[in-house]
Amino acid sequence: MNKNNLIIELNNVEIENIIRRSYQYVAMYNVNNKFALTQGGWNTVKADTKLKDHTLKDIARPNNDTLYIGCMLDLRADAVILDIPAFDSKYVSFMVTAYDHYVTIPMASRLGDFKKPEKVLFYSARTDGYQGEPVKGVDRIFETNGDFVSAVFRVMPHADEPERFKKIVTQMKSVNLVTLSEFQGKPPKSVDELQFPQVGKTDADVFANNFLEVMQFVFNHISFDPIDELDQVVMAALKPLGVEPGKSYDPSQVVKLDGSRFREVVEKIIPGEIAKSADPEWSAQNMVGLFQPKGKMTLERLVFQSIIGPIGQPAFEAVYPAIKTTDGEPMNAMHDYVIRMQGDEMPPAMAFWSTTVYDTEHGFFIPNDRNKYSVGENGGMKLDSNGGIDIYIAAEQPKGVPEENWLPINRGDYGIDIIMRLYAPDLERFQNWSAPEAEKIS
Repeated sequence: MNKNNLIIELNNVEIENIIRRSYQYVAMYNVNNKFALTQGGWNTVKADTKLKDHTLKDIARPNNDTLYIGCMLDLRADAVILDIPAFDSKYVSFMVTAYDHYVTIPMASRLGDFKKPEKVLFYSARTDGYQGEPVKGVDRIFETNGDFVSAVFRVMPHADEPERFKKIVTQMKSVNLVTLSEFQGKPPKSVDELQFPQVGKTDADVFANNFLEVMQFVFNHISFDPIDELDQVVMAALKPLGVEPGKSYDPSQVVKLDGSRFREVVEKIIPGEIAKSADPEWSAQNMVGLFQPKGKMTLERLVFQSIIGPIGQPAFEAVYPAIKTTDGEPMNAMHDYVIRMQGDEMPPAMAFWSTTVYDTEHGFFIPNDRNKYSVGENGGMKLDSNGGIDIYIAAEQPKGVPEENWLPINRGDYGIDIIMRLYAPDLERFQNWSAPEAEKIS
């Protein structure tokens, strides 16, 4: 039967279930493909040697405290090898994520890595002509969950040490990518051109405009586990709509959905997920369980992390406590706020920490002439004589406040969010530490 002529009446509960089962894939398709477009395509490497600013619109709630090396890998035709240098930084992590938004950290300074150069090979279950066998000259071999993968380095830049900063930048620029064939002195394999479904300005755009096309593409380029419950349930949810692994997308063979209803439901889900970040009980139970590999995630956490900000790291690398207010009200840019920490209340981060402000609606940095979006060791901060700090979120720099400790906002009636990042956290101390609260001061 031509499914385009088949009307399936979905109620809002059914639509919400489909959206929640699919959100991790939509979010990561949107993010990974935007990054690939931005840096010139797949099998490319880009070292960002400046902290991110308000012009970044590809991802919600990006950080402003590490430098990035983005490696966008297409593993269909051939395995890919990254040539990775030693890094003179006290914090480096290397994160790999496919379209399913499960997160793996193959290398980290926390594990003693990056002390010597290494060559790391990546492949997927569908890589043509390679199945994981040893390769002479390759130090590590890593199988990914998908064919299209973001492999991202976060590097602490030591911005307050100019010579060390220059050295780190040079090391970042030396990361190199070659295919396995090129590494072995053979001609590079030809890669079939693919027609990628359109990305959306937001995830809601994808759900509204080309949801089934994106999901069919995703299903064809990730690995499903026959015993993983979440994998099996999402396939079961999409099959009646005409989407199954291995099929080609044909608009005449899928159910015609009401995109406006999908957008409406998505836009109702998002505020509820964002609100969870300010719920102490929910945070205590879930924050350390985010951004984990397959088999270690719940659906609720997958939806939350995909909405609040994709491509985060697991708790042993970083935790992301949200700052709530002393009066329990959402923060609004019509007011100024201060976050106070005494010397004995500082975040339990063994590498470094930061505090970053965003607009609530999109999760983007708030534009300002100073390009100041975070307070921390890399974004700039100034501790008091007792090792504490007062961080001001204000439209104008308060009198007597060091410029480093002022996060500027544009006065207006819109919501703002503040997220802390603790890198290489002391998780034992973190369990007994309470994030500071923002006090309204005007």
